[in-house]
Amino acid sequence: MPYGMMRDVTGRLMLLDTASLYFRAFFGVPESVKAPDGTPVNAVRGLLEFIDRLVQDHHPEHLVACMDADWRPRWRVDLIPSYKAHRVAEEHEAGPDEEEVPDTLSPQVPVIEAVLDALGVARVGVAGYEADDVIGTFTARAAGPVDIVTGDRDLYQLVDDARGVRVLYPLKGVGSLQLTDEALLREKYGVSGSGYADLALLRGDPSDGLPGVPGIGEKTAAKLLAQFGDLAGIMAAVDDPKAKLTPSQRGRLDEARPYLAVAPKVVRVAADVPLPDVDTTLPRAPRDPAVLEALDARWGLGGSLRRLLTTLGA
Repeated sequence: MPYGMMRDVTGRLMLLDTASLYFRAFFGVPESVKAPDGTPVNAVRGLLEFIDRLVQDHHPEHLVACMDADWRPRWRVDLIPSYKAHRVAEEHEAGPDEEEVPDTLSPQVPVIEAVLDALGVARVGVAGYEADDVIGTFTARAAGPVDIVTGDRDLYQLVDDARGVRVLYPLKGVGSLQLTDEALLREKYGVSGSGYADLALLRGDPSDGLPGVPGIGEKTAAKLLAQFGDLAGIMAAVDDPKAKLTPSQRGRLDEARPYLAVAPKVVRVAADVPLPDVDTTLPRAPRDPAVLEALDARWGLGGSLRRLLTTLGA
């Protein structure tokens, strides 16, 4: 198998933005859910329940838990230094910076990884890239329909009706999911999937430390994109004295050129991540039953694990 290739995926592929989902599980399931030794396992059990519900409701044939091997890649920070800067707990010269994570969530992440591995759920993180980039590359290479499960609106940029790519965005747990297609994006934001990245970089995103263009909010950004097509069309209009832009819009966009020159590379997810050779098939039985049994006994995964195993075996 050549480096960076993945096995043929023609059936429905479900891609989990794993960190986004276990953060939601952590805040959605009480910390009183504990292992026999008293360690909180609310994120672990909550994530297993999420996966159980997703498989039951959406019937994927393939499932990948996409991971952040680097949640704040240096190549993005070099272009926009404020990128996710407010979420850094500790900087590291040699490797990825440490993200601020609640004290009782951090120890649960290795447990989540071990349980997914024992179940046989494909788990993919690639050095130097975020989970979003892994998701973007799997989506670009999939031959069949794709469901992206994330609480991060950045991934709306991948929505593509023609290819059957939609985002399942949890509104409350995963029992209530917003099925995000192009009709919903046009209704809510006035753009299609491909236009969402341009909208996001123009309006900015405080949660990711993206400044945006001062004075250009979401509605103005959507109006400019409707008028001029895309970011390149908007910047061509800035250079065209006859283009219908207000003087303040023209001035703000002109001043923001240095930011707008680099923002697309930062905001758009990568589609060329060197993916490992991985079997994405939804497991019907655990890959390693003995390890899973030991993890269950150690961490008290109880009904959350049993229900998921029943669903996978159905």
